[in-house]
Amino acid sequence: MERTHTRWGLCLSLGLCAAACADGGARGGDGAEGESGGVLTTPGSASASASASESGGHDGTAASADGSGDASADGGDGHAPKFDIAFPDYNATCGTGGGGKGGGAADFSYIWVANSTQGTVSKINTETLIEEGRYVVRSDSAGSPSRTSVNLNGDMAVANRLSGVTKILARAEDCAGGNTSTGGADVKPWPDDCVAWFVPFNYASQRPVAWTQGQFSESTCRYENTKLWTSGANASIDVILIDGETGTVEQTIPIPGVAPNFYGIYGAAVDNEGNFWGSQLSQGYLVRVDIDDFSVQTWPMNQPGYGMTVDGEGRPWTCASALARFDPATETWAANTTANASGGGCMVDANGILWVGGYDQNFTGTNLVGIDVETLAVQQTIPIPQYAKGISIDFQGNVWAVSYAAEAYRVDPVTQQIDTFVGLVGPYTYSDMTGFALSAAGGPAG
Repeated sequence: MERTHTRWGLCLSLGLCAAACADGGARGGDGAEGESGGVLTTPGSASASASASESGGHDGTAASADGSGDASADGGDGHAPKFDIAFPDYNATCGTGGGGKGGGAADFSYIWVANSTQGTVSKINTETLIEEGRYVVRSDSAGSPSRTSVNLNGDMAVANRLSGVTKILARAEDCAGGNTSTGGADVKPWPDDCVAWFVPFNYASQRPVAWTQGQFSESTCRYENTKLWTSGANASIDVILIDGETGTVEQTIPIPGVAPNFYGIYGAAVDNEGNFWGSQLSQGYLVRVDIDDFSVQTWPMNQPGYGMTVDGEGRPWTCASALARFDPATETWAANTTANASGGGCMVDANGILWVGGYDQNFTGTNLVGIDVETLAVQQTIPIPQYAKGISIDFQGNVWAVSYAAEAYRVDPVTQQIDTFVGLVGPYTYSDMTGFALSAAGGPAG
């Protein structure tokens, strides 16, 4: 497979404002306003009343993080970095937007959160905090979906922990018919017309999903040849590569010498070449699969793992009570064991800060914890209302923290303003829920 950098990632790696690389277009989502869910803002702006629907706790099973990020962006007015990156319109003509707003390309940004106990995934606009769709992801609604991954066209794939992978299209106009959800209270019968494909598997545990970048086409203004990594476990572990357009399984790679411990690979991410990186729950193994020749490398983890990500230099991280960084060049580990982090998702923002959920010094309050990926020193702690199991970064530079209950928090790391989306059902997602990590991983720095 030819290794090419994505268009957005290349622009970011060159230190350019992504708006100068994109075709612009009006901000905002493409779906109708959702009927459930709401937003609460604190502090610093007016609040809208939130309509909390069903609430739910986690279901006693586990999930993991995937993603990376290291992108240059202009800081604007000193607030959180703004990543004016648009997923390109399928039918737009590239290069006609004058490098700014008002051009031909659609411009949207969603976070996709799995409602594990409901068997659905929510599509939430990261700017408006409106839920624009909620989708059943397996015919029996009983797959316990967890990890979500967003590709550079904006489309999402989700793995069911009880087996099976589903791709959902982001843009309502790309969906086949009228059986299409418009919000949290409008869940359509399986399959919603925005479901592109479902691939059944027969694994006892199927956790991670991670898109590859693909290659950008100027003629279609979209990323072609996208692939999706996943992994499943029975008595042994497989890593699987799926054609992103058709859902066809292209390769199944057994992982020798690594005991599945039931869960198998717990979380996954890709580097800038699209290679698979996965880690196990607790103190297992870090696994790499090469996308060109499917060769396998494994290394023992030096700290217990839970969430995982890959940073802008292509270094995998495992995130639990210790935050551990692996250097593939030297095959050595470094760790921060005193950050008061806890088992959950983690992701790196454009400023080289790794974010993870954690606690205060007395372990009585809940925080977001940010550490410098080079020094491993804690740079920032931000109190949040509930413990965050899922962490993702959006294209406006905000940190998203997904709770166990009905809430997801959008946190500006500079102003520390917290906006709260209410209406999730038993969420248990931590992964590249926005596509920011994949976009930022597209350039030469990873």
